[in-house]
Amino acid sequence: MTLVTVAALSGTLTLPARAAPPAADGPAVPYAFARDVRTVEGAEDTTDAVRLDPGRTYRSTLPAAGKRYYRLELDATSSAYVSATAVPGAGAQVTSSDGLKVSVQDADGTTCSTGTTHIGPTQSPHPIAAWASRETGPGHYVCKGAGVYYVVVERRVPAGETSADDWDLELAPVSEPALREADTTAPPAAWESATPEPVLGDAAPREGGAGFADAAALGQGVWRDAVKPGQTLFYKVPVDWGRRLSATVEMGSSPGGDGYVGTALAVSLYNPARARVDDAGAGYSGAQTSASLRPLPPVDYANRHAVGDRTSAMRFAGWYYLAVHLGTPVGERFGEGPFGLTLRVRVSGTPVSGPAYAGRSAPRDVFEVTAEDREAAAPDGAGNGDGSAGPGAGSADEAAGSGGEGGEAGAVGPERGGSRTLTLVAAGGIGTGSALVLWLGLWTVVARRRARGRWAGTG
Repeated sequence: MTLVTVAALSGTLTLPARAAPPAADGPAVPYAFARDVRTVEGAEDTTDAVRLDPGRTYRSTLPAAGKRYYRLELDATSSAYVSATAVPGAGAQVTSSDGLKVSVQDADGTTCSTGTTHIGPTQSPHPIAAWASRETGPGHYVCKGAGVYYVVVERRVPAGETSADDWDLELAPVSEPALREADTTAPPAAWESATPEPVLGDAAPREGGAGFADAAALGQGVWRDAVKPGQTLFYKVPVDWGRRLSATVEMGSSPGGDGYVGTALAVSLYNPARARVDDAGAGYSGAQTSASLRPLPPVDYANRHAVGDRTSAMRFAGWYYLAVHLGTPVGERFGEGPFGLTLRVRVSGTPVSGPAYAGRSAPRDVFEVTAEDREAAAPDGAGNGDGSAGPGAGSADEAAGSGGEGGEAGAVGPERGGSRTLTLVAAGGIGTGSALVLWLGLWTVVARRRARGRWAGTG
C-alpha cells in the first residue's frame, strides 16, 4: 500500500508528536534574520539616511570603520526604541573589546541616548545587540518634539587596532505609545532580591533558534538542548506585568579533552525591545558548569525611572530573550561536541494589570503576553519562534508607512519546536523514515484485520 493510497483512504494522517533533533547535530546554523526583513543600505551621512519604520525589521551592513546613519520620523508623544544586532562572520577575528554603539540624535545633533555592547570574554564571534531610544513623558527634557531623528550605528574597536571584517546588521525599531494619564518619575518600591530557587524536574526537549526572530518559546520548567562551539542559540520567555524571570543555563560534562576555558558559556538576556538586561558566564574544564542570571525585579512600567540598566530594562511585559553562546575555544580543548544544555526557567509573582496606553505599539502586542504566547511556551506547545511577538513581526498593514528601500528576504533558520505534528495529505509527498514505516505497518495490519472481520461477517 503506497503512502498516497493511505492518505487518500484516511483523508489526513497525523503522526504522533516527537521532539525535534538537536540543532547541534549538524553545522552551526547562521544567524536567522526575520522572515519579512527588508534590506537597506546605511548612509555615510544624515542627508542620505533611509527611513526606518517602527514595527518593521531591517537588514544592513556595518563596516569595519565609520558610522552608518538611518532616519526616524517620530511624533511628539510616543517613545521609540531602536535595537541593532551585529553579526560577525563565523571566521571573524574578534577580541573582548570589539563591540557596537547605537545612538539616537535629533535634527540638531543632540544625542537622545546611547547604548554600547561588546563581544565579551569568550573572544568568540557571535551576535551582540545594543539599543538607543527617544523617550517622552515626565523626566525627559530633550528630544521631545515631533520630527526627524537619526539612528547612528558604529563599531567599537580597541584603540590602536583595526578590523577588516564587515558585520551583518539587523535593526528593529519599536514604538511605545504614551500613557492616557501622566506617569510619575518615581522608581518602583523595593523588591525581593533573594535568588529564586531553581526549577527541578525532568527536562523537556526544546530546540533553540538561530536569532531573535525564530527564538524557541520556553515557559517555566526545565528544558534540554545541545550546542556546538561557536554556536548561539536563542530562546524567549513570556513575562507578564508584575512577574519575575530567573534562569540558569547548565552545560553538561565532556567525555574527553583537558584544560580550562576561562569564559566558555555566555548567557545574555534581552527585553521585548531587544535591549540587553543582564549577562552571565561560566568557565569550562570538562566538568559540568552553570551560569545564572542575577535576581531581577518584577516587570513594572516604573522600572524605567530606576537607576541602573538591569532594573530599568525590566520596563515592558512581553517576550524576554535568552541568547546562549558557547565559545569557539571550547572546541579546541574538548572537541566539537555537541555539548548538552539544561535551561531552568522560573517565572514567579502575581500578574497585574498593565499600564493604560493611549494607543497601540508597533509592532502590535509587543508589550503584552497573549494566550497564544503562553500556549507556545508550554512543554507541549509548538515552541517554534515566528517573530509573532517581537520587533519586526507586525504585518505590512500594522506598521506605518512603507519605510526604507528594497525587499530582500533574510536568511531564516530551520523550523523550531520541541514537538511537532506531521500531517500528510493525499496531494502531498513526504520522505519515509523508520518511524513512518513502522506506523504505516501497524496501520496496515489493523486495517487488514478489520477488513477480514467485516468480510467474515458477511459470508
